[in-house]
Amino acid sequence: MAQAPAAAPSAIEGGSIQEIRIEGAERVEPDTVKSYLQIQPGDPYDSQKADASLKALFATGLFSDVTMRREGASLIVHVVENPVINRVAFEGNTKLTDDNLNTEVQLRPRLVFTREKVQGDVMRILEIYRRTGHFAATVQPKIIQLPQNRVDLVFEIDEGPATGIRSIAFLGDRVFSAKQLKEVISTRESRWYRFLSNDDNYDPDRLTYDRELLRKFYLSQGYADFRVVSAIAELTPDRDGFMVTFTVEEGPRYHFGKVDIANELKDVDPAVLRALITFKAGDWYNADAVDQSITAITDALGNRGYAFVQATPQVRRNADTKTIDVSFEIKEGPEVYVERIEITGNLRTQDRVVRREFRLVEGDAFNSTKLHRSEQRINNLSFFKKVDITNDPGSAPDKTVIHVNVQEQSTGEFQVGVGYSTTDGPLANIGVHERNLLGQGKDLRLDTTVAYRTQQIDLSYTQPYFLDREMAAGFDLFALQRNNQAFAGYDQVSYGGALRAGYQFNEALRQTLSYTLREDVVKNVQPGTSVYIADQAGSRLASIVGQVLLYDKRNSPLKATSGYFGQISDDLAGLGGSVKFFRTAVSGGYYYPFAPNWTGSVTGEAGFIHGYDGDKVRIEDRYFIGGDNMRGFASGGVGPRDLIANNALGGNMYWLGSVQISMPLGLPKEFGVTGHAFTDFGSDWKVDDVGAGIADSHAVRASLGYGFSWDSPLGPLRIDFADPILRKNYDKKEFFRVGFGSKF
Repeated sequence: MAQAPAAAPSAIEGGSIQEIRIEGAERVEPDTVKSYLQIQPGDPYDSQKADASLKALFATGLFSDVTMRREGASLIVHVVENPVINRVAFEGNTKLTDDNLNTEVQLRPRLVFTREKVQGDVMRILEIYRRTGHFAATVQPKIIQLPQNRVDLVFEIDEGPATGIRSIAFLGDRVFSAKQLKEVISTRESRWYRFLSNDDNYDPDRLTYDRELLRKFYLSQGYADFRVVSAIAELTPDRDGFMVTFTVEEGPRYHFGKVDIANELKDVDPAVLRALITFKAGDWYNADAVDQSITAITDALGNRGYAFVQATPQVRRNADTKTIDVSFEIKEGPEVYVERIEITGNLRTQDRVVRREFRLVEGDAFNSTKLHRSEQRINNLSFFKKVDITNDPGSAPDKTVIHVNVQEQSTGEFQVGVGYSTTDGPLANIGVHERNLLGQGKDLRLDTTVAYRTQQIDLSYTQPYFLDREMAAGFDLFALQRNNQAFAGYDQVSYGGALRAGYQFNEALRQTLSYTLREDVVKNVQPGTSVYIADQAGSRLASIVGQVLLYDKRNSPLKATSGYFGQISDDLAGLGGSVKFFRTAVSGGYYYPFAPNWTGSVTGEAGFIHGYDGDKVRIEDRYFIGGDNMRGFASGGVGPRDLIANNALGGNMYWLGSVQISMPLGLPKEFGVTGHAFTDFGSDWKVDDVGAGIADSHAVRASLGYGFSWDSPLGPLRIDFADPILRKNYDKKEFFRVGFGSKF
């Protein structure tokens, strides 16, 4: 920035200023320049005021140079205006788009150019690159002069290589190994196989997050005195990576000591509240268990009408005995009501889609547990990249305003997948899915699968809040063609539609009612196929009313690692159509994480189908066991069989069970590869047909096996090896089974 030349006060001091003339001003009005001067016509000339005027003009950022001189009684102020920016451009950027960079820089077209602002924008761009791990990036601003005192501003960027994490070390870790702690934090060491992730790029914010992850992990393991002394990242001498070092103090491990409840609510039995505490004296201290107990107590009291209850844990550490006493203080909190709920950031999604997920409405008693649950429900929609919920004081001391700020993300998906499964052979899948149709939270899905043995198309539509009630309603249209020649000697075609409606009794219990109208065709029965199958060739219309009741306490319905579920389903066919049967099935499972990344599970199911009014159960409605649902046996390899034609007939009754242990294989977590060992067991029996050559036994079959699962970039892959240890001599074995792709 140019500075005005200093002049000796004695040379110009004295006399009054009768006129002020402005020179060089083109865009800026002369009166605007004069407004910054501390000398006005008629004032005596003062060198200190002249100097202050120069500083004020430079401070506006409008001028690159300002000078003052006297000509008799006139004061001449000459200004050189800063140019105006015509265009801001970026060159050399490939990791970050122009849009990404434009949102960060402050200079824009038609703004006044200043070198200070340019340097500020250079630092901002460098900071963005550092966040993405490019610490070697350089930015050079380039100015292109244009007519009419305009300039193009070009930021020439050399992004340089990504600055990865060369190594991660821990100092002070005695109980847990460095390998275990590396799995706790989110930062990863740079490896060739992490090309799909940026977790191995240095990010100071991620390092701060890692400190919190370590703290929470140690507190959940009983180390209440744990602290991260320091987390230091040092550039290697060749500046191509960082060496990250965490210094920790683990401290001793604590047990829970005395566990008590100090209850101030007169109508509540403390014994009822004690039953909700998830830990007991003598257990290893676990901060997560304390939080879970607070939630359970608050929810239970809220359901009993105590809207303003506070459950506050009072913790007392006993260093001598290495125990921590926990006493929950239960008392009424201040009476605060929800004045209003304000939603911002939802440009596409309608307000009511967000509001209906709230467990609170305007006028309700404020409850922090319900507010937290509301935030979870909104996040579970997967409509938003980010959800922030805060509450501020309202218009009165007993009122609060809840602010919901969301950041929307794409809810449409177009999926193309290829794969292979032992059951269907090579397959291709094309799917279109919109989870937030028209911003109203409606779900529309179209899936098409073409495989060697199966061709299927499904159209599904769901309105999650039908008639503005907590009831999901929708319809399905489907068409299926399956080649069953390999195990039963016929082809099957099914097409039709279904109407369904489901509602929640509470957070865990849900019931779904449905009506299905389906046409089934058995065709292409090959010569030599069982006469019991050939007799069923032709088409039949099934009119089915059904229900499913599900109680689900799993932490995830897709990849559960803890919790349990139970389900019962019933179908009645015969209200119209040509098929009459009653079918019911029950299933359940329990999942328990008995070690980090180790999960044991026990699952089971059983069902039967019965034709009435003299109607036999058709082959397309029977149960076929083997393959995916009973490893070690081929599809349809278990159950009634025509020994003469060697065709599976399917059974009217079945039961299945499985015990499995999922475990890590010592590979990096990013590989997404886990192992599992299992035993499957069950039986399939009872067929309506009776005749020579039919084998039908309810004897138990069982298998032992192991396998691998891989969450690959192209879809899930599962490989199983299993060998039957209990079987009938006519059952069909299958040692190796693979499933790969979006459907298998």
